[in-house]
Amino acid sequence: MRSEMESMYTNQVWTLVDPPEGAKPIGCKWVFKKKTDMDGNVITFKGRLVAKGFRQVHGVDYDETFSPVAILKSIRILLAIAAYYDYEIWQMDVKTAFLNGKLLKDVYMTQPEGFIDPHSARKVCKLQRSIYGLKQASRS
Repeated sequence: MRSEMESMYTNQVWTLVDPPEGAKPIGCKWVFKKKTDMDGNVITFKGRLVAKGFRQVHGVDYDETFSPVAILKSIRILLAIAAYYDYEIWQMDVKTAFLNGKLLKDVYMTQPEGFIDPHSARKVCKLQRSIYGLKQASRS
């Protein structure tokens, strides 16, 4: 949970603001997962902060949800070209991929459980970047 929150602070995912009139902040929750190796031994425990996106209202919190994806045929063609010309292929994983997308609409979220700022307990998080669970997260 601490490493997840460090990623949030590093990427400046939200700012604490007073809740605006008429805006209902969406909630958030922690989702936990065990990462195991091939033998089933637990390597790490992972905690991810997820927004309760089902509370979002179309036209108010988000507009578009469609996200472009690669077609499998296109990937096969690229791999075939790379094999033919003996290109080197690299693969990478972005640990915090969703935290890099900027939000276009104002979305307010409650402070995460266990990490509520005692000096700003009544404030809410105004999301600057998308997080898991938002309707528009994969698009952004």
